[in-house]
Amino acid sequence: MSEEEIQRRLGLLRVEHRDLDDSITALLASSHIDQLQLARLKRRKLRLKDEIAVLEDQLIPDIIA
Repeated sequence: MSEEEIQRRLGLLRVEHRDLDDSITALLASSHIDQLQLARLKRRKLRLKDEIAVLEDQLIPDIIA
């Protein structure tokens, strides 16, 4: 992946991550909490966070100390 493609992908993942955060907040605020759906959203959010971290690491050059 080129740096431009990585940046584009990071932007999309960050938007999805924020959307999931909003969905989780809304679900928690509702009177009926679906625990299974909540768990799925949280797992998806964690996978996105991990993918974001991997892509960010690809943008940072290795520094030999």
